[in-house]
Parts: sequence; C-alpha cells; structure tokens
Amino acid sequence: MSALALLALTGVSAGFPSPAETYFGRPVDFKEHLIEDTRSTFILRVAGDSMEGGGSSDGDQVIVDRSLTLRSGNVVVTVLDGELTVKRLHLTGSGVILRADDPANPHIHVPELCDLAIWGVVTGCLHRV
Repeated sequence: MSALALLALTGVSAGFPSPAETYFGRPVDFKEHLIEDTRSTFILRVAGDSMEGGGSSDGDQVIVDRSLTLRSGNVVVTVLDGELTVKRLHLTGSGVILRADDPANPHIHVPELCDLAIWGVVTGCLHRV
C-alpha cells in the first residue's frame, strides 16, 4: 500500500505534527468516496476557464453522474448543437440558460430550436494542486 493511500485514510494534522499515529487503516477505494453509481458515472477533462468560479479549472477532471435528476442550479455536461460543454443549468419560464461561473464568460441562452442533450450532473472535481 502506498504512503499516500495510507495517509488519506488517517488524516493529517493541521496543527502540531503528532508522532503518535503509528497505524494506518485499510486501502483507499476512490470509487467508494467519489462515485455513487458506477454504472452511470464517467469522468471528463475540462478544457477552458468558464467554470473557474465554480471550482473547476482548465485541465481538471469532473465526475459526471447520468442517473441524477436534473435541477436548476446543477453543474451539468451538455451537448449543444454537437459541442460538449460544462455549465450551470438554469431552467426559467422562458427556457434554458447555461451559465458560466466565471463572469468573464458569457451565459448561453439556449434557443428553442437548438439540439440540446444533457449528459449528466457534475458531482465532483479532481483538481491538481
């Protein structure tokens, strides 16, 4: 078992380092912590900066679950007129708006006749530090 896997299970002191931690737990199963339904979940790499205000940046990987019920305010992966995008979904009385979390990027007001498919809800982000 790698040292990283062992540390992830036991935690790390944010105060004074403690030499008392002499044991480690079981191996880390990332699926257990990050994915609720493995049959309907996939991971995509983010390209671009439109969602930086929401926590995902260019090069990050988002975890997407196709089994979840869509709600206004969810971050979703969509295919809009053949183009993949990740945006925050807003359902309004006048239609669908795909909002960027970075104010420098425009929102997309989805015209009624567009081909829009929502692939799933983003449930997490794998961000490199």
